Amino acid sequence: MKVVILAGGMGTRISEYTKTIPKPMIKINKKPLLVHILEHYYKYGFNDFYIAAGYKGNVIKRYFKKKHPKFKISIIDTGKKTMTGGRLKRLKKIIGNERFMMTYGDGVCNLNLRSLINFHKKQKKLVTLTAVRPPARFGALKLKGSKVAYFKEKSKLDEGWINGGFFVMEPKFLDYIKNDKTYLEREPLEKVCKINQLNAFKHLGFWYCMDTKRDKDNLENILRNRKK
Repeated sequence: MKVVILAGGMGTRISEYTKTIPKPMIKINKKPLLVHILEHYYKYGFNDFYIAAGYKGNVIKRYFKKKHPKFKISIIDTGKKTMTGGRLKRLKKIIGNERFMMTYGDGVCNLNLRSLINFHKKQKKLVTLTAVRPPARFGALKLKGSKVAYFKEKSKLDEGWINGGFFVMEPKFLDYIKNDKTYLEREPLEKVCKINQLNAFKHLGFWYCMDTKRDKDNLENILRNRKK
């Protein structure tokens, strides 16, 4: 099964690193984030990768010319200003008539990909996304005047479900994407949701998305501790 990874955005929220490299190439514990993602898919037997590149895409091409020959990778220039849906649409001919997987180049997890695919097959919808609970960021307080009457460190269970960015899609879904300016997360997914063709696979395990330097530092610590 083909795996599409969107890796063309500018990563403006972490610009201290992305002035010279694209966000997926930021190193997490001495290894690009993109490699962490590839390794997770590879562990489950997937090795037919299509990287939808854009901003600083030449950096990705140069890197994989020299390293990680075990990965079967095609890097496609999908334009510097193309939106997420547009990048996926540009790969329509490559995807063909086959079911495929898709993710973004800035999130990692320990998701069981086989379970995700089996769930998608049983549900028989156009799209299955992975629903996750975001890491808690704040503690909860209840105040009586200036007195703290209640304090609780917030847990994941206090948060709602969000799109974790790991998808299984049927090729027909690409027909819902208009052009380069289309955001995947808006009109296309909203439309398939309205016609009851969007399902969610709940993942309660590890998941983390890197948007800022703080996220990068946290992710490095998390992955380092997970190996101990």
